[in-house]
Amino acid sequence: MEFKDYYQTLGVAPDAELKDIKIAYRKLARKYHPDLNPDAGAEDKFKEVAEAWEVLKDTGRRAEYDELRRYGGRRDQQFEPPPGWESSAGAGFQQFEGDFSDFFNSIFGGGFQHREQAAARGRPGQDIEIELPLFLEETLEAVSKPIEYRIPVAVDGQLHELKKSLKVTIPAGVSDGERIRVRGQGAPGRGDGAAGDLYLHVRLVPHPLFDVEGHNLLVTVPIAPWEAALGAKITVPTLSGKISLTVAPNSQSGQKLRVTGKGLVSRAGRGDLFAVLKVVMPKDSPPPVQALWQQLAEQAAFDPRAEWGKSA
Repeated sequence: MEFKDYYQTLGVAPDAELKDIKIAYRKLARKYHPDLNPDAGAEDKFKEVAEAWEVLKDTGRRAEYDELRRYGGRRDQQFEPPPGWESSAGAGFQQFEGDFSDFFNSIFGGGFQHREQAAARGRPGQDIEIELPLFLEETLEAVSKPIEYRIPVAVDGQLHELKKSLKVTIPAGVSDGERIRVRGQGAPGRGDGAAGDLYLHVRLVPHPLFDVEGHNLLVTVPIAPWEAALGAKITVPTLSGKISLTVAPNSQSGQKLRVTGKGLVSRAGRGDLFAVLKVVMPKDSPPPVQALWQQLAEQAAFDPRAEWGKSA
């Protein structure tokens, strides 16, 4: 099987920190998302990026992957794990049909031999699990999504893959990692056996502005120093349009302003939006502005590090 270099896929170094890996994933996921990029091959690239993130975001999977990589894994080359090697992440045999490569499934999903044996001897049809990328905006209300996937079908004792398409209604309020069951849309059963089920694994596509914390949203709001000092009325984006927000005088960088009911939908209601203030300095200041800053420094008599002296 072909070895997958997940670090190369995301364009990060093998010793990159998780936050840098997440930034790279967010950028590439939006770049190649099929709804945003109509180019041929964009969907395949999106799946490669999602697979790389699935491995590198998990401490256990990443450690096992790094072990295999040190063993001699190189992209575009045939690869076999070390003799006797077994992934603890694959214990119990997980199904990752549809959006994951042969490499991922054989390492973290229990291996192809297990899958083929399970499909061959079981009367009921095989359950299929695929990823369903959703934008944050699409979780605010029920949405109909067209999906395509492949199911294994036995013909004359040989397993073949059949392409299947359908539309599914995704309820409002789904969260990242949630699994949605679509009964009877998996692989057909053998004989009188019932068809398997389709499981949709929801993956929320990273948003360029909003971070997700449970069902709350965080947005970083840049403000000028004078807006922080004097207060201001500013316009802030939300998932359902822009709103006006009041910044109180003497506001601090990092201060959070809560906007009730502007977060994500949940079964218990709707979360909140937190606007995190970030004081931003102008990149350039002409001499008259520099003079004003100097005048402020002389008249304000403000020491931002005064607390240090109290603890010394």
